[in-house]
Amino acid sequence: MSAPAGLRYASTHEWAKLDGACVRVGLSAFAVAEIKDVVFVDLPVAGASARAGQSFGAIETVKAAFDLYAPVTGTVKAVNAALAGSPETVTRDPYGEGWMIEIEAASPEAAAKEFGAMFDEAAYAAHCAAQKH
Repeated sequence: MSAPAGLRYASTHEWAKLDGACVRVGLSAFAVAEIKDVVFVDLPVAGASARAGQSFGAIETVKAAFDLYAPVTGTVKAVNAALAGSPETVTRDPYGEGWMIEIEAASPEAAAKEFGAMFDEAAYAAHCAAQKH
């Protein structure tokens, strides 16, 4: 599955899409291919605080649970409520309907700075290749 252009990635496999001061967040196709059968997604409520590098929720599979980490600092602006009833959407469409949260940073400059510190597509591909060994 190919990712849309312009995304950035965290070392913990979350993807981010920047739109002004707002960053949409989901889990990368690499991660969902590794974890497979998602049975539950625990997400924060809109209005909650998010801090770059800290957990904002968790994802559970039939075998294990994994924390999800915020790529930027700000306030959770939106949550993909559809995942509560259909958590498998994360694995079926990680870059589309499987998005998880949107975080609004304090300013477009703050969002751009944290977004810019994440892996670009080539660096993320190298990171994933190194993890397979």
